[in-house]
Amino acid sequence: MKFTLSWLKDHLETTASATEIVAAMTMAGLEVEHVTDPASKLAAFTVAKIVEAVQHPNADRLRVCQVDTVDGRKEIVCGAPNARPGLTTVYAPIGAYVPGLGVTLVEKPVRGVVSNGMLCSGSELEADDGSEGILELPNDLAVGTPAAQALGLEAVIDFEVTPNRPDWLGVAGIARDLAAAGVGTLKDLSIAPVPGTFPCPITVKVDGDACPVFSGRLIRGVRNGPSPKWLQDRLKAIGLRPINTLVDITNLISYDRARPLHAYDAAKLVGTVIEARLGRGRAEVTPGDQPSPAEHHDEQLIALDGKTYDITPEMSVIADADGNRPIGLGGVMGGESTGCSDDTVDVFLESAWFEPIRTAQTGRVTGIASDAQYRFARTVDTGSLVPGLELATRLILDLCGGEASEVVVAGEAPAAPGPILFDPAYVEALSGLAIAPERTLKILTDLGFTLSPPTDVPTTEFATHAESLVCVTPPTFRRDVQGKADLVEEVARIAGYGELPSTPLPDVPRAVGGVLTVKQARARTARRALAAAGYNEALTFSFTSKATAELFGGGAADLMLANPIASDLDCMRPSLLPNLIEAAGRNARQGFPDVALFEVGPVFFGDRPQDQKTTIAAILAPRAPRGWDKAKAEDVFTVKADLMALLEEIGAPVASLQTAQGSASPWWHPGRSARLQLGPKAVLAEFGELHPAVLKALDVAGPVYGFEITLEAVPEPKKKAVKTKPAFSPSPLMPLTRDFAFLADKAKAAGDLVKAAASADKALIAAVRVFDVYEGPGVPGGSKSVALEVVVQPREKTLAEAEIEALSARIVAAVEKAGGKLRS
Repeated sequence: MKFTLSWLKDHLETTASATEIVAAMTMAGLEVEHVTDPASKLAAFTVAKIVEAVQHPNADRLRVCQVDTVDGRKEIVCGAPNARPGLTTVYAPIGAYVPGLGVTLVEKPVRGVVSNGMLCSGSELEADDGSEGILELPNDLAVGTPAAQALGLEAVIDFEVTPNRPDWLGVAGIARDLAAAGVGTLKDLSIAPVPGTFPCPITVKVDGDACPVFSGRLIRGVRNGPSPKWLQDRLKAIGLRPINTLVDITNLISYDRARPLHAYDAAKLVGTVIEARLGRGRAEVTPGDQPSPAEHHDEQLIALDGKTYDITPEMSVIADADGNRPIGLGGVMGGESTGCSDDTVDVFLESAWFEPIRTAQTGRVTGIASDAQYRFARTVDTGSLVPGLELATRLILDLCGGEASEVVVAGEAPAAPGPILFDPAYVEALSGLAIAPERTLKILTDLGFTLSPPTDVPTTEFATHAESLVCVTPPTFRRDVQGKADLVEEVARIAGYGELPSTPLPDVPRAVGGVLTVKQARARTARRALAAAGYNEALTFSFTSKATAELFGGGAADLMLANPIASDLDCMRPSLLPNLIEAAGRNARQGFPDVALFEVGPVFFGDRPQDQKTTIAAILAPRAPRGWDKAKAEDVFTVKADLMALLEEIGAPVASLQTAQGSASPWWHPGRSARLQLGPKAVLAEFGELHPAVLKALDVAGPVYGFEITLEAVPEPKKKAVKTKPAFSPSPLMPLTRDFAFLADKAKAAGDLVKAAASADKALIAAVRVFDVYEGPGVPGGSKSVALEVVVQPREKTLAEAEIEALSARIVAAVEKAGGKLRS
């Protein structure tokens, strides 16, 4: 939204500068994006008068001019054909930057004559008036007058309008807020009605869905053509192109009062009825019947932009010819067939109210982003329906002449906002601002709210301060205000957020166990551990596509999004893995195939709070560059090692974990994956290689390895009475190792044998490692040989041979109990 300072001052009595206006707007909650000030750009340019202009001695098309400037009389070489004695124009001194040329003037001879400056055209100042040669200004301008002032250029303020404040889409609405903020005094915004001198010969009809209310009037005998200079300058200043007086007036009122209007050439209308209805889609045709062309095709409209648009049954259509010929898309754009031109004599003015959501959808479907569509999609003031029509009528009669008919109205506007029972003391209770009740009520009144004594006061809620209550009724242009908290926001906004008290929060003693929960602390630890292990953290959406979610056990109807941000992000994710896999695929397509990614975040199994879990997932896509050394690539055991190290880091009971192979989820490779559990119902994590079919569906080359931990499934450690770690006391004795080879069933997990060996003597046995697994000659069929290295760490004394043998016997007995048999 753009406006000029002079335009604002049409509604606001103020002496504030553009800088002061911008500061006040910012404090009132308006987000100013940019201020264009021609005065600063043209600061070096001033008015000058040509005293003498003679032919250049060495060039036929150049003149040597004697010019009175702010710096005295200067000799300037000029090539403009209209350079002549007595002409008032714009002078640029040496050293000035000419924006239209993109050059800085330097003193140099032009065909042997030194030019001490430049006489400027409109295009060179980026203020082109359409004429050739240098600018010709009124002779009554004094030498030295700033060029921006002489050309009538002024600052243009551009700011962002939030969707809840459609009244800011009109300069009058901005003036109202600034007046309430104390920047100036708001001028009278009331509009005097223009009496009609004859009945309107055109009837309007509405169906209530396409357009709840529609008003209009005929103005006959107008003289259309280019609009006056003041109107053209006002529109040009905000980036609009003047067209003709009738269209320019509707554009002016759209920006001045946030009231879109439309003008029809009455001579081009078919019939005497204009109807606002829903669009008519493709007609149903009985099989065997031959449809006519009108029945076979959807409705279409050739709009004012020259493009043809298909009309759907969800669109609001303005039609004539007894409702059969579309002549406009309601609230979006008019049709080319009834557009006004310089030959228009009779004009029918439309002022209507169109439903915001329908208008917004029409704009999205057609791709039209007109000023009217932008305003109607954000709700136009229903109270401006007839006043906006009256203001346009007055301007047309003043600028084009003619005679106006009576106003016709069809339909009924949506109900106005209802009253809100409000206590001024609630401002301080909610915001902390100590504002006198009188000032609170004045701010609301200045913003257009209506105050009245309360009628029915609930005795329970307001029993102690019923005497201070008022009924505050929002104006029709403030439908965003729906409760007393909104009223407090309005008061705080105008009083100034800078007035909010700075009150420090009370000191709260630090919790004994720290401020983080166990889950939060584990998530932080996991991030550091995985980053240290060489993984890069990824932050992905909590959504994915329904097809992808189904690959990972999700995609239920209660997890589908009603309004997704993208068509391929329409379902809540059931796992972190799919987003990580797709990220790895995108990296590979960009030339970075070797990635290791992890993420910590929520996954969703239902629409209840307890159905949300926090997981830690990581993937490894090993794509090492080719080399002569044939370095070993990462595999499923790499991610298993990283997983076990991470579980130990976050405090999981690693020693008690069971590895259940073949029972992982279906998106894992069935022969190269497993789950870690404390029991059949206490699954902590799954790991392995991703299923090739899943990778193919996600268009990612394999293999890809990964794991996923459910943080909620990891049991919390038992709280200890002492928080400090025990003192480090290494044993002074050398450790010793003993190797054992056990025969076990081929399906037996080696981890079970490791646990059994470690349990033989927890005080002496420091570690148990698998260093070989063998199947082949010398091993019975269906069996395998598992070789274990047991590390024994004496603590108090060196072990005698008999003690070592006894320990070995206990290890063999424990492993045999777990299903292993010592090889002979």
